Amino acid sequence: MRFASSLSTHPVTAHATGEVIGQVIEQVGRHPDLAVLFVTRPHAGALEEAADAVCRLLEPTLLIGCAAESVVGNQREIEQTEAVSLWAALTGPIVPVRLWTEFGPEFERDEDDDAGPGRPIPVIVGWPDHLPFEPQALILLADPYSFAVDLLLRGLANEHPRLPVIGGMASAAHGPGGNRLALNETVFTDGAVGVLIGPGVTVSSVVSQGCRPIGRPLAVTRTEGNIIYELAGQPALQRLLQMAKEGMSERDIELINQGLHMGIVIDEHKIDFARGDFLIRNVVGADRANGAIAIGDAVEVGTTVQFHVRDAEAADEELRELLADRHADGVLLFTCNGRGTRLFTKPDHDAGVVGDLLGEPPVAGFFAAGELGPVGGRNFVHGFTASMALFEEPEHPDPLPEPS
Repeated sequence: MRFASSLSTHPVTAHATGEVIGQVIEQVGRHPDLAVLFVTRPHAGALEEAADAVCRLLEPTLLIGCAAESVVGNQREIEQTEAVSLWAALTGPIVPVRLWTEFGPEFERDEDDDAGPGRPIPVIVGWPDHLPFEPQALILLADPYSFAVDLLLRGLANEHPRLPVIGGMASAAHGPGGNRLALNETVFTDGAVGVLIGPGVTVSSVVSQGCRPIGRPLAVTRTEGNIIYELAGQPALQRLLQMAKEGMSERDIELINQGLHMGIVIDEHKIDFARGDFLIRNVVGADRANGAIAIGDAVEVGTTVQFHVRDAEAADEELRELLADRHADGVLLFTCNGRGTRLFTKPDHDAGVVGDLLGEPPVAGFFAAGELGPVGGRNFVHGFTASMALFEEPEHPDPLPEPS
């Protein structure tokens, strides 16, 4: 085997770590190229000791990991209680990544603000100066409180436009300084850690946003930043109310009241739009006085959008549709902390669907405070999404080393 995973729910960190290391060694032996370690919040304070144990006993070329509120291991999702999940792979060439945000000497300020120098401009620091291969994927774990992930994604769109970024934002903490990110034996409380995957294995991505469209696509005809004033020449809120009056089901109206979403078309050159053609953003507010709707992203005039709703049935259907006819020998799964039993009636949903449809490959992951993955060929930060990296062995692999 080139991939392995293990899960322990023992409450003592050292014991749980020992269990997962032993089981992974039985599957792939020592010296894998990559090990990925996830621990839940009760183990977060001991992540450094857990990472050190994995490095000493499993001896991977590289280890990355983080603490999270809940973790995934194979076909299980352990939510908000003690768990350690370990994944390892013989991937071939890889490059470690340690990134952080600094503020440069330049400043920006609002056009109408003449007082003071304004805000310092953030910059991303730490990207490798030289890469020995053209990377096919970046697996990234980041702290949501200190790392400007949108800035990184914009930069990579220019420098590495075809590079998929797959991963998640650490979710063990409720404020700055509380998260834990591991790179080999070192643990950080800020920035991001990750790995660039080389040509030794094939990596593809799946991003399931878990929504379904309602109504029809409409062009944004008046907007300012993230405030949509008009859709197809009418107030945005009026368009929504009109949809509700024109025969919308009671179930959809109920879902709108629970939380409405807006799908932003990614490729305007398409004639028809379906799932996968939209970037889903929350509707965060509405103003009855002027009919405006606020969403969780900026949009421009001329953009095509469509209202969406989310429920367990739509999320299950989309995930199964995206994984149908796919193959994976190993999977890293980054699912939103708003999914799990917060969304589905039964536990282990996303991990279980992955196992059912992909033949139970070794899986590990965590419940993220924001998921990273490409949609329509562009990388985004998502919410309520299941994003995953599917690893496949090469067609003509080199002989595996004997387990040791």
